[in-house]
Amino acid sequence: MIRAYLFLALFIPLTFLFAASAILWTLLDGSGKSYAFHARLWARVSLALAGVRVDLLGSEQIPEGPVIFMSNHQSNFDILALLAAMPRQFYWIAKKELFEIPVFGTSMRRGGYIPLDRSDGRKALKSMDSAAKVIREGKSVVIFPEGTRSKDFHLLPFKRGGFMLALKAGVPVVPITINGSGRINPAGRTRLYRGHITINLHPPVTTATTVPRTEAEAMLMDQVCTAINSQLEH
Repeated sequence: MIRAYLFLALFIPLTFLFAASAILWTLLDGSGKSYAFHARLWARVSLALAGVRVDLLGSEQIPEGPVIFMSNHQSNFDILALLAAMPRQFYWIAKKELFEIPVFGTSMRRGGYIPLDRSDGRKALKSMDSAAKVIREGKSVVIFPEGTRSKDFHLLPFKRGGFMLALKAGVPVVPITINGSGRINPAGRTRLYRGHITINLHPPVTTATTVPRTEAEAMLMDQVCTAINSQLEH
């Protein structure tokens, strides 16, 4: 536990420092590249402070053009691992509460990340419309379809939102399996251990267009779940 508190003592001010710097750079660079550089560097420095190594497998699976990345979620370190290792610039769809954090939330908005209000169905649909617009502009997004962290390494039931978005945007879904993060920083516990995170990218799953939307959504959900589970360590 002491190790976790020591890490947080460095991580929190580091996060706000990078967030403030990123905000300033977005005033000079509207392409998002400077923001992505800040996010990647923040993640890599944070992982180094925690003594965590990340390996990414299957980068050749990412097709040309925009995609939706869908990953299992075991730990807050999933976010750091993906930012540090993914070979493509992407945007997060994240719960709106994160956007209310001073400086950090402003930074996320300036970076083009999309807030999701899960407390209101109509606002959630509006968030998905915004995300679909971002994707149609050629940008990729990342979603945790479980909606929260799993405490036992097994997949939780998927939320429908991400799959509705995939059908609305009409782009492939690239499933991602993350292993190791739940052992480094167990969900719901103030513990931190050194370790190794592995990110496995799976072949893209295309969205069906020849069947009713409800059926297409169920098919997509099943295919993504099967892909993630195929490499998931319990």
